[in-house]
Parts: sequence; structure tokens; C-alpha cells
Amino acid sequence: MRKSKPKKRYLLPDPKFQDTLVTKFVNYLMYDGKKSISYNTFYDALELVEKKTSESGLEVWKRAMANLTPSVEVKSRRVGGATFQVPVEIRPERKVNLCIKWLIDYSRLRGEKTMTDKLAAEMRVKQLPQNVSFTMLV
Repeated sequence: MRKSKPKKRYLLPDPKFQDTLVTKFVNYLMYDGKKSISYNTFYDALELVEKKTSESGLEVWKRAMANLTPSVEVKSRRVGGATFQVPVEIRPERKVNLCIKWLIDYSRLRGEKTMTDKLAAEMRVKQLPQNVSFTMLV
């Protein structure tokens, strides 16, 4: 067990939008410490979304994130000899982490050629509330 609770590390905001959530998203997107490539991929995806939808790319991304954010997850609770799936409220930080992880994972599974195209297409689809599946397995 830990001696004390670990100190919270705060992220610096990204250079273009001055948003720490963008930095967190880019950190999840990053492979092998290549942060500048991740930033370029993310910014290019936002520009691609702007061209296709004629809306702000950042607003489309934030709407997609809001639609994907879960509110409840199930945890196993053992009562007597039976195990029950009990719905539990999710901490706000975990909500954001799951949302980012799902958006990037499902983008990577898409069939487009580049990650920029995949991410842009996934953001465009997930910004609409009827296109989000709420039964995602964690």
C-alpha cells in the first residue's frame, strides 16, 4: 500500500486552443513519445471536420466528447453466493478518460487510410446523439 496519495499532475494547455482537455486527448493519441505528430494529427482532423461540416472543428469534437461520456458503469458485488452487477456513478476524471480512450480506440478501428481521416470521420459520426452506442464494455 502507498505511504501517501500521489501528487496530482496538471497538464499545460495546448498551444493553439489553450485547452488542457486537448492536451490530454493528444497525450492519449501519442505513440512512442511523438507528441508533435499527435498534435498535427489532431489539428488536421479538426480542419478536415471544419471543411466537411462548415462548423468549428473544436465544437464538433467537444460535442462528440459530450455524447460519448458515460455516466454510470457496472461493478461486480458479491452478496452471499451470488455476484451482482451493480450500477455505480463514475468519477468525473474517469468519465473523461473513458471518453477519450473510446474515441481514439474506435477511430483506430475505422477503415480510412490515415489516422487524421479516421479521427475526423469518428468525430463527425459521434457528434450526433443518435449515433452513439451506450453499451460499451470497459
